[in-house]
Amino acid sequence: MALLEVRDLSVTYSPRDAAAVRAVEGVSLTIDDGEFVGLLGESGCGKSTLGSAVLRLLEKPAAVTGGSVVFDGVDITAAGEDEIRPLRWAKISTVFQSSMNSLNPVITVEAQFADTFAAHPGCLPPDVDARQRAVDLLEMVELDAGVLRRYPHELSGGMKQRVALALALALSPRFVLLDEPTTGLDVVVQRAILDRLRALQSEFGFAVLFISHDLGTVMEMADRVMVMYAGEIVEDQPAEAMMSRQLHPYTQGLLGSYADPRDAELGVDYVPGRPPNLADPPAGCRFASRCQVAVDDCSTVHPELLPATSGAARCLLVERAGGTPVDAELSGRFVAARPATLDEKPVLAVRDVAKHYRVRRRGGHTVKQAVEGVSFELRPGRVTALVGQSGSGKTTLARLITGIEQPTAGTVSFTPSDGSALDVGRLRGRRLRAYHRHAQLVFQDPFGALNPTRTLAYALTRPLRNHLGLSPGAARQRAGELLETVGLSPAAQYLDKLPHQLSGGQRQRVVVARALAPEPTLLVADEPISMLDVSIRAEIIQLLDGLVRDLGIAMLYITHDLLSARLLADEVLVLKEGRVVEEGPTLQVIRHAEHAYTKLLLDSIPNPRTGSTRRNSRAGGTAGLPAAPVIRG
Repeated sequence: MALLEVRDLSVTYSPRDAAAVRAVEGVSLTIDDGEFVGLLGESGCGKSTLGSAVLRLLEKPAAVTGGSVVFDGVDITAAGEDEIRPLRWAKISTVFQSSMNSLNPVITVEAQFADTFAAHPGCLPPDVDARQRAVDLLEMVELDAGVLRRYPHELSGGMKQRVALALALALSPRFVLLDEPTTGLDVVVQRAILDRLRALQSEFGFAVLFISHDLGTVMEMADRVMVMYAGEIVEDQPAEAMMSRQLHPYTQGLLGSYADPRDAELGVDYVPGRPPNLADPPAGCRFASRCQVAVDDCSTVHPELLPATSGAARCLLVERAGGTPVDAELSGRFVAARPATLDEKPVLAVRDVAKHYRVRRRGGHTVKQAVEGVSFELRPGRVTALVGQSGSGKTTLARLITGIEQPTAGTVSFTPSDGSALDVGRLRGRRLRAYHRHAQLVFQDPFGALNPTRTLAYALTRPLRNHLGLSPGAARQRAGELLETVGLSPAAQYLDKLPHQLSGGQRQRVVVARALAPEPTLLVADEPISMLDVSIRAEIIQLLDGLVRDLGIAMLYITHDLLSARLLADEVLVLKEGRVVEEGPTLQVIRHAEHAYTKLLLDSIPNPRTGSTRRNSRAGGTAGLPAAPVIRG
């Protein structure tokens, strides 16, 4: 009997002021003891809703409207709270999607462990001290005992993520649900956490359902992978089989969006279009409108999830082909090809810039060197990528370039078209505001970058009126043209929408359009795709690439993602602890890295191609696994 068995599960959102949405539709799956299963899909496909239903943590207006979830013989969908409560954390636990924010901010880490043990009396043997157990759990995730004395705000994102994992394993559960546990972390911290998770799962044998939209991570970690689309499971295969032969056209599109940045020739595919509105789902296949090989029956016949060559797929064409995959012939493709550009004069020159902060400590102050001795130039029609871990000084440099902060030493010099040079660090008031017409930011989080109470027309016309002095009518017309420029067409359908009515990729396009509104000569893009699904990242990269080349904009592209840097950038600067440790043409730096830190960043990238090797090492124990560094308290 399977440890977890989900049968025909459906979840419906029924808000008072909108149509009901069937977020999960007839999902069936099983997970055995000790099995590591990945669940892959775009944002909004129902992954997290399914996870919440499995844990019975759904909140109104969401509710289970069909099917069942049985864990270790207990029907979770039908059992009373008194029956479920002893299971949670003791036998079934989770690391939430926003685990970095899921820790209680007003109590120490030690108190949070104490709360967990107190809520489950009897789960610890009488001779085991609760504090020592907490120390052992922290050491298990490579954290020092000194972390117990700290509050969550005193920990880095990676440390908070490890504490959340230790809390999830505190009572030795048999099943752990991980919902996007590494989203927002840089690749080195992500690698350390995933390697530790792999070792712990091998040692203790708990089952895992790993939910993510990061296909590289899922394909590398999981024994078996399920793919979800528009509320349904559309494919279920062993990871190794899926890597070599995807059954469903949607899965082919997802895996086509991955590439190794060190490949000599690099191109990524993506699936054009967007998922259907689940308030009014199509009668036939939910992927038909985006599928390049769909036939007439696909729009009228709803396919079942049926056995195929090495797993299961929900596709009429696969069914009619006897369970073998059909080539999806994806139409969306972006190829990394840096055309030769004229050696234009730089529009921005950073010379020996340093930024120091005074940090208050017990007994006085200390100086933190965020950036030290950095120099580079930005030229029209070219992209310079600034690559490094979180905390390496990338965003500090962005703030110095845009004049939000002033350098402690060195200069940031901007040269507009009239040839006059401006010292950005000395700009204040109106002069700084005038400079911001030329230097614009594309923010990391498209969900937080737009005012949720204002329409897109307002977001776009405000910089047009402030910087260019356009009349309301002319500004609205220009706003529509900007939306067309970033691929939101027809613009009339979008101008009066609110941000929550757009997908993540559409919101990021609006953020790009707003940055283009004052006709800048310089764009600073700070992690512009890190919050987006892998299936739409290539679209945004292609958009930015076209804008830079066509409009002659100089761009500083800040990222820890070397794949996107390889696709977009002409040159790369690698930043470590505020200093540039390697720089040069993109192909040279990524394919022939010289500095050990650059090699570490490259080796930390999740790689589906090495998944079988890592899974075999997991099956054989933890020997040979790279140990995560111990973080001292």
